[in-house]
Amino acid sequence: MLWLILTLTFFLLRAAPGGPFDQERELPPEVEQLVAQKYQLDQPLHQQYANYLKSVLSGDLGPSFQYADHSVNQLIGLSLPVSLQIGFCALIFSLFCGLLLGIIAASYADRWPDLVAMIVAVIGISTPNFVIARLLILWLAVHWQWLPVAGWQGGDWPYLVLPVIALSFPYIAAIARLVRGALLEVLQQPFVRTAQAKGLTRTEVVFKHALQPALLPVVSYLGPAAVGLMTGSVVIEQIFGIPGMGRYFVQGALNRDYTLVLGVVLVMGLMMLLFNLLVDLLYRYLDPRVKGT
Repeated sequence: MLWLILTLTFFLLRAAPGGPFDQERELPPEVEQLVAQKYQLDQPLHQQYANYLKSVLSGDLGPSFQYADHSVNQLIGLSLPVSLQIGFCALIFSLFCGLLLGIIAASYADRWPDLVAMIVAVIGISTPNFVIARLLILWLAVHWQWLPVAGWQGGDWPYLVLPVIALSFPYIAAIARLVRGALLEVLQQPFVRTAQAKGLTRTEVVFKHALQPALLPVVSYLGPAAVGLMTGSVVIEQIFGIPGMGRYFVQGALNRDYTLVLGVVLVMGLMMLLFNLLVDLLYRYLDPRVKGT
């Protein structure tokens, strides 16, 4: 799968118009030739592809075309921890708030708490995160001055709050809707009615019997959602001035920095496969029906 992703990305990048040095000032022909030789751009495409695969297998993602003083390994090493820190905080926040809203909505189905929770979920799904980010900056940073407008400062918590909330909001909404729908379905099952007949309270029935099977749709959703959160949002990173991996990805694509884009795609693809594997393992734990398969 990783080989297929890299191969498609490699040839699609080369098929796009323009090159990594087209935006530079016009160079003499001999200088252009030396630059092409340095980055192996003068070789046939199949030879460039073979050389790149060899370097990837040895752990070398190559030099960056636009960041001359850094290799792709160094750029990813600098940006990946930033994206992981924001993504992990956003994932925990999304799960906590989404589960809470979904449980409240299912417990008070067709009553005002359910209506309020679902209105929040619809707003979260339908509102772009860059709009939410601007509103948070306007209210919490500019008007009330509780938090800084932007920046990173080594990941200090005041600089994490706004980007984490803005990044989490759509995922909170999606998780809340999934939990509500699944929990309402589980609460109609015979084993839940049996637990209620034994005298268990509504809270005990939900948390001890109904919640675990209701988490299965959420677990399935967490694979791609976790990758989206961990790799960061390009828009959020741009708005808050965060030096994350998504920001390098966009800059690399705009500047035709082939090796940088390929390196980011490789890391994102690897994370997608790992998170999907973790989701499958967690699914086996939550659903006894698949343990024997």
